[in-house]
Amino acid sequence: MLAAANKVIRLKKRNIKDIEYYLLPGASRKTTDIVVERDGTIHVRPPLHMSAEQVDDTVYSKRMWIYRTLAEWNSLNSTHVCREWVNGESFLYLGRHYQLTLVDDPVKPLSLKNGRFLLNKALVRSPSATAAKQAFEQLYSQKGLERLQARTQYFAPKVGVDFGSITVKDIGYKWAACKRNGDLSFHWKCMMAPPKVIDYIVVHELCHNHHRNHTTAFWDEVDKVLPDYHERKDWLRDNGASLTL
Repeated sequence: MLAAANKVIRLKKRNIKDIEYYLLPGASRKTTDIVVERDGTIHVRPPLHMSAEQVDDTVYSKRMWIYRTLAEWNSLNSTHVCREWVNGESFLYLGRHYQLTLVDDPVKPLSLKNGRFLLNKALVRSPSATAAKQAFEQLYSQKGLERLQARTQYFAPKVGVDFGSITVKDIGYKWAACKRNGDLSFHWKCMMAPPKVIDYIVVHELCHNHHRNHTTAFWDEVDKVLPDYHERKDWLRDNGASLTL
């Protein structure tokens, strides 16, 4: 699972000293998995039968790593971009910047033509431009489903796994998720990333059909298909905050 805010409230929140984290249900594993998610929250999945107090002790023992990771998260999120709904504003698609042009088009709310996003100007009249954001999300989701289905079909045999259904939508702070039945979900924001990074997200999720964690064995599976996955992973870490509307 690549680091849904709407799911966090159902998790058990705990505090140990000055560290707040969400305790996930235990899993069949030998070590405790501590992850700083894309929204800056800390999620902890312990081995089965570990008590909450034992988890607290483990989290506290890893506090220096957590502090460093949170500091890095804060630094990376300083790249967050707030875009405006005006002519000439830049929007990302497949890693490239395309300028926005407001048009009168009663048929299509948004289209990508001749290197520009053409947006119906009526959609930006509300203060929050909710309709404009929805038009972009719908277009990214539509284009994303086409690309992600094709890339998943391409990579699944290379990973050596099957997959179920594919959906593209807002899934909160995750880039993607893989269910145990093989169903895959991708965030529409993935379509802002370069094709190489999208491929990394696809392979990452497919490899979770081999391993449901991020152990060395999992990364070995990713490496078999994408030997340069470190470069793609680093790009997503460094630029993920800028992939937004």
